[in-house]
Amino acid sequence: MDYDVVIIGGGPSGLSTAIKLKQLDPELNVCLLEKASEIGAHILSGNVFETRALDELLPNWKELNAPVKTKVSKEKFLFLSKTKSLSWPTWLLPSVQQNHKNYIISLANLCRWLAEQAEALGVEIFPGFSASEILYNEDGSVKGVATQDMGIDKEGNKKDSFEPGIELLGKVTVFAEGCRGHLGKELIKKFNLDEGKDPQQYGIGFKEIWEVDEKKYHQGMVMHTAGWPLDNNTYGGSFMYHAENKQIFLGYVIGLDYKNPHLSPFDEFQRFKTHPAIKSIIEGGKRISYGARALIEGGLQSLPRMFMPGALLVGCDAGTLNMPKIKGSHTAMKSGMIAAETIFEKLKENKDLSVYEDKFKKSWVYKELYEARNVKPSFTWGLILGIIFTGIDQILFRGKLPFTLKHKHADHETLKPANEMPKIDYPKPDGVITFDKTSSVYLTGTNHIDNQPVHLQLKDPNLPINYTLEKFDEPAQRYCPVGVYEIQKENNLPKFVINSQNCIHCKTCDIKEPSQNITWVTPEGGGGPKYGNM
Repeated sequence: MDYDVVIIGGGPSGLSTAIKLKQLDPELNVCLLEKASEIGAHILSGNVFETRALDELLPNWKELNAPVKTKVSKEKFLFLSKTKSLSWPTWLLPSVQQNHKNYIISLANLCRWLAEQAEALGVEIFPGFSASEILYNEDGSVKGVATQDMGIDKEGNKKDSFEPGIELLGKVTVFAEGCRGHLGKELIKKFNLDEGKDPQQYGIGFKEIWEVDEKKYHQGMVMHTAGWPLDNNTYGGSFMYHAENKQIFLGYVIGLDYKNPHLSPFDEFQRFKTHPAIKSIIEGGKRISYGARALIEGGLQSLPRMFMPGALLVGCDAGTLNMPKIKGSHTAMKSGMIAAETIFEKLKENKDLSVYEDKFKKSWVYKELYEARNVKPSFTWGLILGIIFTGIDQILFRGKLPFTLKHKHADHETLKPANEMPKIDYPKPDGVITFDKTSSVYLTGTNHIDNQPVHLQLKDPNLPINYTLEKFDEPAQRYCPVGVYEIQKENNLPKFVINSQNCIHCKTCDIKEPSQNITWVTPEGGGGPKYGNM
């Protein structure tokens, strides 16, 4: 199937690319592939939303009834000790961390609405189809993608339900897969797009939606915390957003550069909820949703070249998230809009795709990332020094210090041997405030068709037992947010078990595994989580 433009990914960057293309030229043939069963089903975000890019893309979004309704009404920032909390005046926070003009939204629902706008303009959207292979021309340029064969069993044999994949060819292909896109990862390596760049940085973000008592609910309230339960040397923090309908979006983010292999990000999140400042709000409420997702945090220093022959990277497939702002949707959307302008000029005026880089550097996205560039690396000095430096950098110098800090290590390189780090005793979940992974994955609606190839591939199947278990106490047991990886005993010997059915496509294993032994590839289309209001 031939198109002018093929877009991989139905998140904010891919949908914005599609809409802008059709605005520029309604005659363009544009298709968009989304691996989830529907647009929005794999979307997970906080989400306090800045409308800047949306204002540019669809200025009449209010008249079009966009699901952007709940304006931020009040903000709090707390430093937590084990039992106490200290409120920090929000007027002392850097301007990038202030949200008085922003909205609390469901990003999944915004993407569903953006998809409606795209389809109304004539974009062909194909949910439930995984782009599994990049196709190349003889000269090495990107030609398009092929969707995955469907109806293949674990041994690679064709089942009765077999359907061959489809080739989708484009004059330009746009990769908008989100954080740690498996095809974007391939392109970065093949075309050396990260040459001269710092190692990319990531975090893992957790989110629960709670229905709470009306007396504890304050629509539009935004609260962030730092400190407990993490120690001073582990980067992370929380959010609590009072959305619509007495619902609270409650979440936690931990940098994947943590050192202790005994640390369990999921259990840190559960423990965080027991703090009196948090428990007092959700106690008596009901948890109705759960999800987790890796976040890209490297910023400007880690941003790869975003163009190559025949293709562009947009949004978090490249790494446009503004970490200190705790936002990436508006920057992802804008990168897609710039990509669309570039593609339009390529198709109409035969301009080279390299102009994408020039346009990006002249945009407000680049300015944001430049001013934010020193925040994340400063936290390698610890929470306290990181906060002090951020204040100096963002408040006094507005992100314009005459130097740029470096990211020195990739996240998979930071773990210390298990015998050198303290074990962490996590309390058992009570099923009321805190929960286990099994009950949590149930809330994600995750499902994969039975008897299909395992999409979590081991380069060396012996390594987890022969090396990673001995040296790091096999951290996959703990960094996976849904218990995909287990060490079981078989004939009194340890066995590494992959419960791929539980996978929610967070990509943490692909990032944090210390030997880079686990590779996430796309499963059969339509599989994975089915997030609703996330």
